[in-house]
Amino acid sequence: MNGITVTIDGRIIQTTEGTTVLRAAQEAGIYIPALCAHPDLVPGGYCGLCVVEVDEEGDVQACKTEVHDGMVITTETPSVREGREQALEKILTEHPHACLDCWRKDRCKPFDICLRSEAVSQHCVTCPKNGHCELQKVVDYIGIEPEIPYRPKEYPLEIDNPFFLRDYNLCIVCGRCVRVCRDVRGVGVYTFDDEENPTKILTVEGGSTVDSGCRFCFACVEVCPTGALIERDVEKLRENREGYIVPCSDACPAHVNIPRYVEYVRQGKYTEALSVIREKVPFPGSLGRVCFHPCEQACRRETVNDPISVKELKRVAADHGEDKWKEKSAIKESTGKRIAVVGAGPAGLTGAFYLAKAGHSVTVYEELPEAGGMMRYGIPEYRLPRDILAGEVQSIKDAGVEILTNTKIESINSLKEQGFDTILLGIGAHEGTKLGVEGEDLPGVMDGASFLRDVNLGKKIKLGEKVAVLGGGNSAVDSARVALRTGAKSVTMIYRRTRAEMPAAEEEIEDALHEGIEINFLQNPTKFTKNGDGLDVECIRMELGEPDASGRRRPEPIKGSEFTVYYDAVIGALGQSPRVPEGFTIKIGRGNTLQVNSKTLQTSMEGVYAAGDATTGPASVIAAIAAGRQAAQSIDKYLGGSGEIDEELAPAEDMGKQLGKDEGFVDKTRIEPELITLEKRLAGFAEVKNALSKENACKEAGRCFRCDLRLTITPPMQPPVRKKASILMG
Repeated sequence: MNGITVTIDGRIIQTTEGTTVLRAAQEAGIYIPALCAHPDLVPGGYCGLCVVEVDEEGDVQACKTEVHDGMVITTETPSVREGREQALEKILTEHPHACLDCWRKDRCKPFDICLRSEAVSQHCVTCPKNGHCELQKVVDYIGIEPEIPYRPKEYPLEIDNPFFLRDYNLCIVCGRCVRVCRDVRGVGVYTFDDEENPTKILTVEGGSTVDSGCRFCFACVEVCPTGALIERDVEKLRENREGYIVPCSDACPAHVNIPRYVEYVRQGKYTEALSVIREKVPFPGSLGRVCFHPCEQACRRETVNDPISVKELKRVAADHGEDKWKEKSAIKESTGKRIAVVGAGPAGLTGAFYLAKAGHSVTVYEELPEAGGMMRYGIPEYRLPRDILAGEVQSIKDAGVEILTNTKIESINSLKEQGFDTILLGIGAHEGTKLGVEGEDLPGVMDGASFLRDVNLGKKIKLGEKVAVLGGGNSAVDSARVALRTGAKSVTMIYRRTRAEMPAAEEEIEDALHEGIEINFLQNPTKFTKNGDGLDVECIRMELGEPDASGRRRPEPIKGSEFTVYYDAVIGALGQSPRVPEGFTIKIGRGNTLQVNSKTLQTSMEGVYAAGDATTGPASVIAAIAAGRQAAQSIDKYLGGSGEIDEELAPAEDMGKQLGKDEGFVDKTRIEPELITLEKRLAGFAEVKNALSKENACKEAGRCFRCDLRLTITPPMQPPVRKKASILMG
C-alpha cells in the first residue's frame, strides 16, 4: 500500500492507504476511545465512542473511516465530546454504574467499601474487574453526567464453564468476544442476535459456552472490556500474569516452553519440538522418561478430565527429532577461565554444559565409572535406558566439557591449587538414611541407595526369595521393582502411612502393584533379629494422627499391635543425604546438605557454588537441571560474564493463532503409552514403557488448550489520565 500523510491534532502522521483513522491514531500513540475496537480485531463500530472530526466531513466514527492523503483530523471538539458522551450514556443505561457516576468514588479506596443505598449489583466495587475495567477508564476519560438511569437486564449468571464466569448483565455488546472467537481462533462459540444492529450476544448453540464448543483458550476473556467474561480466580492472574496464563511452563522448574513443543508434536514437527526443549534442558530424552512432570499437575486441562501427557510428548520429540538444534547452538569465544565441577549428575552436567557454551573451560570430576549421577546409578535401566542417557552425556562432551570418571575429589583447596577460577559442587545425595531400628547393622539389611547403585554397577546381589522394602518414595518403589528383577520371588513394601500419603509417583506405584509387589500400609519396623540366613522383622501397626511439618498426618504406633514376619533381606529406602568430604570445609545445613545463597547458589566459600540434591536433599531430575542452570548463570556473572544462558534453537516462526472447531474436544481423554508384557518386564531390565505412536502423540497433543495463545493478544491502548473533575457535578 502507498504511504500517505495525515494530520491528527496538529501532528503530521505517516501512515498507509486503507488504514482507519482509529488505527492510524493508535499507531501514532494518539488515544481515541473505542470499546468495540481492539488491536487484533476488525472494528465492529457498535459502541459509537470513537467520534472524531474530519475536515470537510464533520464528525465521523474513527473505526469506520479510512484515511486519505492530506486528511486533517481533530480528536477533541465540543461536538466530538458531546457525541462521545451520548454514546457512553447509551451504554451505561444497560450497564451497572452506581460507582461510575459517583462523585465520591475516589473515597472508596483502598478497600472498595461503599455506603450508598443502591443495589449491590450496581456497584463497581463488587465486580471482580473493578480497577481493571476498560469501561471504567473510558468513563473517567470522557466524563459523564450523574444520575444516568440504569435498566437492569436481570440475566442469569452462567457458571457452567469451569474456568470463567459469563455475566451478560455486564455485557456492553461490543462484540469483541464474537470476533476473537470466530475470526482469530476459528471456533465460533459466540454470535449476535442481529449482526447489523446487535442488542445481545448469544452462544451458537443457545446454551453454555461449553455446549457450544469452547476450546478454553481464554481469548474472549482477555479481550472483554468489562466483567462480563472473567476468570474465576482473577486475583491469581494479577499476582502472576504469565504464570497464571501458562501454568504448565510456570510449574516446570526449568520453565520449558511446553505449549510450543506440544503444538510442534501435534503438527508432526519433532525436530522443532526437540529444539524448543533443548533451549532449556540438555536431557530431553531422559526427562521424557523419568521427569516427575509438575507441569501435568498444573495443567489446566485436568480441571476438565485428564492433564496433557506432557512427559510422554517430550519423549516423542526426543525420540523422533533430529539434532538440528546444534546448528543454532553457539559456543562463545574462550574466556580463559577454568571451572571445576564435582559430580557428573544432572545438576553438575547441566551447569558444566552451559558454562562451556559461555566460553569457559570446564572439567567435571566423577567418582563413579560413568557420568550421569542418580540418572545412571539411582534410576533403574527399565525406566531410563543407558543408551539414551549416554547420548545426552555425549552432547555435553561435544560442547567442550571434559569429564574425568573414577576420580574422587576430597578437598576444595586441591582444586584451587590446580588453578581453577571457580568450583561447582554437584555431589548429589547418595548416602542412604539410617533406619534407627535395632539390628539395622545385621547382614541382610541394606539401604536402597547402595542397593540400586550396586545393581547399576553390575554387581551381583544375593537377596533371597522373600524381600521387604521399607519406605514409600520413588527410591523405595525402584528398590522393590529392582529386587524382583534380581532374583526375589516375593517383595513387600512396608510403609507407615496410607497410600494417599505415599510420595512416590502414582504411575510408579501402579506399575509396582501390576508387577506383583505387595504394599503393607500403616506398619513400621521396630526390630531386626537374625534368623538363620534371614531376618525376623518385628513391626508395629500404625494409625494416622495430626499433620506433621510435611503436611501429612503423623503416623502413631498402636500399643500392643506388634507382630513378626520373616524376610531373607530388608532394603531400607527412607531417604538419602549428601556425603560431604571433610576437606570441603564449607557450611553444612540440615540433612547434611550444603548451605547456599538461594539466589546465587554460592556456598559459604567465595567462588564455590553448589546445586541439585546436594543442597536440597533428594528432589528430582528436572529440579537438579534447573539448579544447574541457575548455578551456571551465577558463575558466569562471577567470572565477568552476562549470566545469559538462554538460547533460541527452534525456528523463529509464528505458530499461528487459529484453533478451529473440534467436535467433542472437551470430552477427549488422555492417551497412555503401552507397556511391554509382564513376562518381558520381569525377565530383565528392558524399558517398561513404549513411546506413544506418532498418531497417538498427535491426538494427545491436540487435547492441549493452547493457553499460551492468550499471551499473543495485543493489549488495547489505555486512555491518558485526565485531571480530576471528569464527572460533572449537578
